[in-house]
This record gives sequence, C-alpha cells and structure tokens, in this order.
Amino acid sequence: MENGTEITTPHIAMLATPGMGHLIPLAELAKLLVSKHGFTATLMTFASTASKTQQAFLSSLPSSISHVSLPPVSLSDLPPGAALETLISLEAVRLIPAITSALKQLKTRHNVVGFVADLFGADTFDAARDARLRSYLFFPSNLLTLSLMLHLPEIDANLTCDFKELAEPVQLPGCVPIPGTEILSPLQDRSNECYKWMVHHGKKYREADAILVNSFDEIEPDVAQILCQPEPGRPPVYPIGPLIQTGSTADKEGRAECLDWLDKQPANSVLYVSFGSGGTLTKEQMDEVAHGLELSGQRFLWVVRSPSGAGDLSSNYYDAESKRDPFAFLPEGFRERTKERGMVVSSWAPQMKVLAHEATGGYVCHCGWNSTLETVMHGVPIIAWPLFAEQKQNAVMLSEGAGIALRLEKREDDVVEREEIARKVRELMEGEEGKRVRRKVTELKEAAAEGMKEGSSSMALARWWRCGGKVVVGVKDADEVMICG
Repeated sequence: MENGTEITTPHIAMLATPGMGHLIPLAELAKLLVSKHGFTATLMTFASTASKTQQAFLSSLPSSISHVSLPPVSLSDLPPGAALETLISLEAVRLIPAITSALKQLKTRHNVVGFVADLFGADTFDAARDARLRSYLFFPSNLLTLSLMLHLPEIDANLTCDFKELAEPVQLPGCVPIPGTEILSPLQDRSNECYKWMVHHGKKYREADAILVNSFDEIEPDVAQILCQPEPGRPPVYPIGPLIQTGSTADKEGRAECLDWLDKQPANSVLYVSFGSGGTLTKEQMDEVAHGLELSGQRFLWVVRSPSGAGDLSSNYYDAESKRDPFAFLPEGFRERTKERGMVVSSWAPQMKVLAHEATGGYVCHCGWNSTLETVMHGVPIIAWPLFAEQKQNAVMLSEGAGIALRLEKREDDVVEREEIARKVRELMEGEEGKRVRRKVTELKEAAAEGMKEGSSSMALARWWRCGGKVVVGVKDADEVMICG
C-alpha cells in the first residue's frame, strides 16, 4: 500500500498487425518494459498471420509476455489483387469489437495501463477508448517515414499528381530530400485504395497519446531534433530504438551449417546477401545476382528464395519459407563454380549470428528497417537494394543521410546488371568508399549501443513511461490521468 492506493504490476496490451517485421520489434519493446520497468504484457495478433514462423516466435517469449490470437474476419468482399496495406488496414478495422472485448477482459485480470498498436493499427485506438485506456502508437520504422506519414494528409491536399511524377524531391523537415519515385510504394498510385488508407492512418496517428519509434537520434539527428520538440496537435515522439531481436527459436535448434562455413573464412571477407523475409527477385534478376557475385571474385553467403513474377513483395509475406526449391532457379553450374568462396542457403539463415560473425564484412540489404538496425548494431556496411514498402526511401536516407550504404544503379526496367553488382561488391569489400561507409557504421554501432544502455533511447523510454505510463498505475479511469510530453 502507498498513500492508500494498492500498487500492482503494470500491464501493457499490444497489437501487432501482420508481418514479422512488425511483431519482432513490438515484442522487443515488451521485453524492455518487462525487464527495465516491471511490466507484464499481452501481445495480440491476427488470425491471418498464424504461421508456424509466428507461432514459434511467440512460444519463445518470456512467461511475463502472453499472447492472444484475435478471431478471423472475412475480407472476401475486397476485389482481387487488393494491396496488402488495404487488407491489413481493413482487417484491423473489422477487429475493433474483438479488440475492445479482449481489452476489457484483460482489465478484469491485470492492471492494464495502456494499449499500444503498431503502424497499421491506428483505427484500433477506438477500441482502447471504449475500454477507457490510453492509446500509443508503436512505429517500427524510422523517423523519416513517420514524418512522411504525419505530413501526408497536408501533402495529399496539395498534390496534383502522383509522387512519381513530381519534378522536385519531397523535402520533409530535417530529412534528406526523397525523389518522388522513391517514396514508399503504397503511395505511388493515388487512385489505389491503399493510398487512401495511408492518408487515413496519417490522420489517425495524431490521436495517439504518444508515438514510440524504433529509431535513435544519431542515425537521424536532424529530424529527431525536430520531432522530439513539442508541437501543438501532434503527440509527443519518443525514439526508443534500435529494438532488434534478442534470442530466437533458432538458438535451440542446433548450429546452422552456414556458421560453420563462416568460421573457415578470413575476418571481414564475406558479403552476406539477403532480401528479407518478404522479398524475392525475378528469375532474370536472380541470374544477374549470381553472375555478379561470381564476377566480383569476393566471398559470399547468399540466402536464396524461389523467384516471384514481379520481384518485389513475396507471396510468402506471412511465412518466408520458399514454396519451391530455389536452387533450381540458379544458373547452371553456378554453385559448383563458386563453391570454394561462396555458399548458398535456401530461404533462411540465422541473420543476427551471421551479422555478428567476424567473417562478415558487408551486407547486400533490402533496407527493411529491422534488418537495417541489425546491421547497424553489428557494424556491417551496406549495399542498398530496396524492393518494396518504405525500403526505397530508407535506401536514400542510409546512403545520402546516414552515410552507411552504397547504392546500385538500375536499368530503366529496374534490373541491376551483373557488372554493376560486381563493381559495387568489390567497392564495398575493398575500395575507398567501402572504407568510408565502414567507418561510419562503426560510429553508429557505438552510438546505438550507448543509447540503449544509458543514452538517448533508454532515457526516451523512461521519459515516456514516467510521463505517460507509470502515473496510470492504480488509477481506474484513464480520463483522470495527465500525460506530459
């Protein structure tokens, strides 16, 4: 008892919309709140994402973090070919009654102090309001993308064409200029329903009581300074990253063969090639990558997935395992010719352990934000090869802003030719530009580690909890609570 009020363990409810790239950092936030601030937590997930990959991940979480699978909802009324962003957004809206019910049930068993939804779940703030809880947005990407989303309703009101048709780059406060063609993919066609959903989300974000962002000050210093200042009509913003996966089910499944292979390679000599859990290439582009790696003469570890027709977002978004044998799509004789200095693995590799290995000296990266933060935390320089979502604008920021990536030149049909691949690989692994980006990523590695330990990110999380969470403990009605910025 304290001042007549019983102090109980604070409990946070969290909603992860589809995609392991959303779930993993949200779970890491839950772990931090458990370990550093004495929380317990419940993760809510969609029935549409109940893959073996997700189930194994959820089962590996500490006992203080429970999980609830929300009931399935029908999306059969949507037209064929509806964008992934539309599917996720509408599923979230249709789950509001179920989320409201789940939150009210949690309140009967726990001292629930708030509700956190990720970037496609802003509509579910309505459920938190019905359950008389404060609502917070967890943004798993960077400050650049958050800034775009917050400004999007205003930008949209003044746009007279598609982003890809803009003559000048988009200039957001404190951010590197982004060419319209590089703006995140759901915004490239204003006539598409997913564009309207993104504008809608940008408006809903301002209803949050605070926004937690999986980034850190040093990688985006100018925009961090701007967004972390109070602004009327906008929730306070807290950069609390980098949140990257700690521990995994793979740790219990024995050592991967590729790690044994890396043990035999010289320090900083291997280029890691992977396009993320949702990314695939066309057959033509796979051929160019294979020949480019062979031409480069460098050691490599390539995670191969069976090709897609379009070469952007895999149909395996919810479960990254290749449905066909990817080796069958490699050029004839490629594995035999490169076996002395290269290794090709199917579908998956223990990425964190690969990046942490002393033999790994570079990463051909799709610029998904989770993978970007993982490579920064391990001090590995990047060749940027973005595919979909916000990856293209991330690539601009990482090369021209943060200075930790080299960019690839593409043909007009978006194919990167083998000679360009070989040239950039050699430059990263042996050239002066490679040395420059290696120095910069080493600096960011040190800054990120310090920020999570006792620096800016750790203080931002504590400040949010002190201002927006801890004072809620023991209070029945969230309406009684004041939140500072």
